[in-house]
Amino acid sequence: MSQTITLYVDGACKGNPGLGGWGAYVITEQGEHKLCGGEAETTNNRMELTAAIEGIRFCPQDASLIIWTDSNYVKQGITEWIHGWKKKNWKDVKNPDLWQILDQLCQGRQIEWNWIKGHAGHAGNEMADELANLGASQTAAQLKSGSVAAIDKKKPQNDWLLDDPFGFDMMTNDMDTDDTLQETELQKHVDPRLENEIPETSTESLHPQIVMTPAKIQAQGPRQLILDTETTGFYFQDGDRIIEVGAIEMINRKLTGSSIHIYINPEKPVGDSVDVHGITDEFLLDKPKYAEIAEPLFEYLKGAEIIAHNASFDMNFLDMEFKRAGLPTLSEVCEVTDTLALAKNKHPGQKNSLDALVRRYEIPARDRTFHGALLDAEILSDVYLAMTGGQVSFDMDALSQREQNQRKGQRARIEADLPVIRPSANELEKHNEWVKSYQEKNGEPCLFAK
Repeated sequence: MSQTITLYVDGACKGNPGLGGWGAYVITEQGEHKLCGGEAETTNNRMELTAAIEGIRFCPQDASLIIWTDSNYVKQGITEWIHGWKKKNWKDVKNPDLWQILDQLCQGRQIEWNWIKGHAGHAGNEMADELANLGASQTAAQLKSGSVAAIDKKKPQNDWLLDDPFGFDMMTNDMDTDDTLQETELQKHVDPRLENEIPETSTESLHPQIVMTPAKIQAQGPRQLILDTETTGFYFQDGDRIIEVGAIEMINRKLTGSSIHIYINPEKPVGDSVDVHGITDEFLLDKPKYAEIAEPLFEYLKGAEIIAHNASFDMNFLDMEFKRAGLPTLSEVCEVTDTLALAKNKHPGQKNSLDALVRRYEIPARDRTFHGALLDAEILSDVYLAMTGGQVSFDMDALSQREQNQRKGQRARIEADLPVIRPSANELEKHNEWVKSYQEKNGEPCLFAK
């Protein structure tokens, strides 16, 4: 059975173009591996690409790879733009040598590409950044000692991305207004040689009224998001809208401390639903509309397993809102676990509302006079952990897959010699007498005589 390997890749460049380094932090089921290197004269984008290439080269061909990069140039290039480049036979594409190598390495592999915000305190990304700078430092030391020859500067090539012949406006879609203004100011002082370099832009443009908390615990593994929404009513088909979203992050059954919470102006009265959630029209008046917060919310949620109580309700509303905002539906990019369905399967014929489950599993009481998305998500996280096994007596995270397999094998090899107690002659005689009397009494032999 093939293993799953997580890679964090990053590049660094002193000057752009200039001295550069790349780093790949590889996490396998057996341990961690730290790879790095550098070049005397390069660009940041080339180092980002090289980090991905070297990280993939290090991994077995049959392994399933989860790659995290803080470069949109790499992530969108390999998942979206590369198809156009191939059709144009790589004409006017910058760094075609590295893109073709990366494309060839990806063939036949199972790879999940993810973007992560750089320099945001994420342990994996920070380690990759540290390795990239180490690679640059080692290359600088080799240059100083004369073991690496300096490379002549090359004239930058025009990039097909900037020409955008199909009118996709890919770069402008990646930048918010503030980023564009900053780019304009920076261009006044940019070396002309860098004009064709793809700027590193973030797809995340947080609205000031989005409350997002960073993770306090850095854990490796698939993300689970316990989520809840509040709405103006029950029927998304009839125009009801979302007014609140709350989600908290869990990895390996541990709450990391990361969460997102947003109040949203539904552009319509909340009506009688105010009796459920207590959120008034006046309170929502100055809150952002869904289109304003859709992209950062989508970025936070996508790729995770969504855990919700009566999940179809929340997912129908979220899918409708994201589709209205011009984004993919959330159900296309997330797995979904419905705790209501789990509860009905585990406790058939019983009440399985969130309040009922709180009482059944003796979850510490909270004030729920009014429902709130983040509050309900916190309660649901306790219920989910209790319902799916509670806390374990030892740290499963500390066991590697190999150790767990060994333990299973050891259990399978245990053999016990059970004693066999045979009947005495007297016991056998009494048994036969009982069998005969049973047949005489009932007119047919008993089971032991058949």
